[in-house]
Amino acid sequence: MSFRLAPGSMPWVAAPFAASLLVYSLSRALSLILLLVTAFMIHFHRDPERFPEGDGMVSPADGRVVDADEKHIYIFMGPMDVHVNRSPLDGVVRSVEFRSGEHSPAFRHPLRNAHSIIEIETETGRFTLKQISGMAARRVVCWVSPGDRLRRGQRIGMIRFGSGVVVTAPPGYRITVRKGEHVRAGQTVIAELRG
Repeated sequence: MSFRLAPGSMPWVAAPFAASLLVYSLSRALSLILLLVTAFMIHFHRDPERFPEGDGMVSPADGRVVDADEKHIYIFMGPMDVHVNRSPLDGVVRSVEFRSGEHSPAFRHPLRNAHSIIEIETETGRFTLKQISGMAARRVVCWVSPGDRLRRGQRIGMIRFGSGVVVTAPPGYRITVRKGEHVRAGQTVIAELRG
């Protein structure tokens, strides 16, 4: 099994590690604390391989489903979840928009927070995926652009240190997850194509 970090994560890991080396001769206790911060950064920025558990729309994020209705699913990503987001379906990116906003806890009023809106066209129609910043996260990272062709489960971005994702189901899909369930990005099927 190979271990990988999300793209662009190395500075988040290297900075506390380098600081721990610099302060070692001055304070071993502080150096140890910085090594623990380094370990947390490695854990937080991990990017494991994922494979879908079945046919259908896969979750765009790790986390707990805090709301789900006939059209929308809101997933809250805690600090210990993998924070890499993935495309729920094959499709083409039609638009990517960034909106500024608050940095409140992401589980309260998610769309008041800074967020990105990614619109994706599939064979059955369009859907949107919103990456929402949290209280500690100050920047949503999006790796896709209009015109990009996506595969189901493909990495599309990440959000750091507590955040959420709201995704709509495209036409023809029935949402199958329920509030309270824990889902995994690129793996858990959250909606199925109506037969």
